[in-house]
Amino acid sequence: MARSGYGLGVKIVVGPVVRPGLTLLHIDNLTVCLDGVRAHRPILDAFSIRVAPGEVLGLVGESGCGKSTAALATMGLMSPSMKVKGGAIRFEGTDLLQMTNRSLRALQGAAISMIFQDPLNSLNPVHSVGDQVIEAVRAHRQLSRKQALEHARDLLDRVGMPDPQTMIRRYPHQLSGGQRQRVGIAMAIACNPRLIIADEPTTALDLTIQAQILRLLVDMIRETGTSLLLITHDLGVVSEMADRVAVMYAGRIVETGPTETVIAAPSHPYTSGLIAALPSLEAPRVSLAAIPGAPPDLSEASTGCLFAPRCRRTTSRCRTTRPELSSASNPAVPVACHDPIENGDGL
Repeated sequence: MARSGYGLGVKIVVGPVVRPGLTLLHIDNLTVCLDGVRAHRPILDAFSIRVAPGEVLGLVGESGCGKSTAALATMGLMSPSMKVKGGAIRFEGTDLLQMTNRSLRALQGAAISMIFQDPLNSLNPVHSVGDQVIEAVRAHRQLSRKQALEHARDLLDRVGMPDPQTMIRRYPHQLSGGQRQRVGIAMAIACNPRLIIADEPTTALDLTIQAQILRLLVDMIRETGTSLLLITHDLGVVSEMADRVAVMYAGRIVETGPTETVIAAPSHPYTSGLIAALPSLEAPRVSLAAIPGAPPDLSEASTGCLFAPRCRRTTSRCRTTRPELSSASNPAVPVACHDPIENGDGL
């Protein structure tokens, strides 16, 4: 499926064919709270998404909305200060929250892997690139060090690392940001996982390297049939890569559906605001529209829609009753809004 360029000005073709009706990952009504911290609402509040085999799902939203918390919860890597208060994370039908630590470790890296936002901090500075890739391989495959080292070279070559034989002996601080992210991708694909979670994988990279990394991710998906949960604040990236998009605000999904449908005709005012804030290649001199205000703090109590203080369509009902995700207005695009947008009438 080809995506028209919003942020990068490129087209990326995604494959293979998604298998509709099947679910690889189902996060169902997940609620996560800060333990021992005075807060009036959870970090994740009845958070729910589904990822099908072979699918690219884009999870978008402003910083602080809970995207990374959802990723870390799925990987079993949450901070001890974060506690799951309800819900399930089912991978191929098995609830990861009910698994023992040993069983979960067997899945981490092998069936589910993660590309972290900042490769400089996620890579160990005192170990060489080769040793870190080898560790990812030998944790799940019965290989000798020599075999694992050869596999590591092949992985670095596969992700487009120049001179893998030399790079494998270098340390993270000796690599550029794009090279470090390639190492992160090599570690993520080392055991051919069925799901990759990419948490803002191109945030610290310039546009040219960003496009290269995104193309690399797409190539990996097309070759292996791996599913991708792409976490980003950039709807431009999602428009180019994702089959479906889930828009997140203050710990909840407020709109979800096929990417092209959501981008072309957003139903939630928040989604409309995010799209309006995107720069346009066709009209570079047009002023960008900003969403007024800021996302709510955990300490702020609210009985109604959490987006209501920033929304120009707010009614008295919005201030008193929190909307649930509903497909009543459009079966293909469920939206959590009392007054969803129609006929392009946005913020």
